[in-house]
Amino acid sequence: MGGVRLVWYVVVVALAVAVVALILILHTAHQAPVQYVGSPNGFEGFVPSGQTVNYNGHTDPVGDLILNNGTTLSNVIWNGQYAGTIIQNHNQIVQLNNQFVGQTDPVNNQQYVPLQDFYVIKGQVPVQQVTINGQTYYIIEANSINPGYIAGFYTYDKWVPNFVVAMNTPGAIPERLPGNSPVYNWTNTTGTLVYETHLYQHYGPDFTGGYVLVPPNNPIIPYGTIYIYPGGASFTNFIVPQQIYNPSG
Repeated sequence: MGGVRLVWYVVVVALAVAVVALILILHTAHQAPVQYVGSPNGFEGFVPSGQTVNYNGHTDPVGDLILNNGTTLSNVIWNGQYAGTIIQNHNQIVQLNNQFVGQTDPVNNQQYVPLQDFYVIKGQVPVQQVTINGQTYYIIEANSINPGYIAGFYTYDKWVPNFVVAMNTPGAIPERLPGNSPVYNWTNTTGTLVYETHLYQHYGPDFTGGYVLVPPNNPIIPYGTIYIYPGGASFTNFIVPQQIYNPSG
């Protein structure tokens, strides 16, 4: 009897191993190989939509990926480091939008506009195409990205693509605004936005506003930064601009 039991034990173990191997093979068959999108020397921006998805047991943010040339990939999942931070920051931006959008800027008397957070990656982005519940997604494998090559920003939601493209434009310069800058008095979205980025920093401990990106021969784009530890080492000139913006110069 002992010999029979031993044989059955071996058979059961062999079958279990075979089933596990088959599952792994089938799982792998639905995973496309990792590919790299964007420019090796450029900047690509992930824009969370507010949606999340459960991937490999983790809750990850879903959004768009804006490439260095302005091309947008939809249904993108950020998986790995900073996923939870991105969800938290985006929820905070949404709450602030709900609180302030439609109210009036006390300096230029224009209405506040909705802001959007986004997360810029320096260099090419590793993505993998997968299918989840019948929907095809691009997965950003964030754990394989150097934290120093990731930084968070926020600006007017309609200007996020312009900002990412401007970051990739030779000659674009990040600058800061002094408190007495005449830009705050401009009666347009730009004037409103520089004040609004400051306003949001009073409610988001990791938010800092009052900066502008100055592309050559294009309108300036006001923005704020979102501190994500320990990221951003490669974005020092954007996070702490040294030049002061002079609208007449």
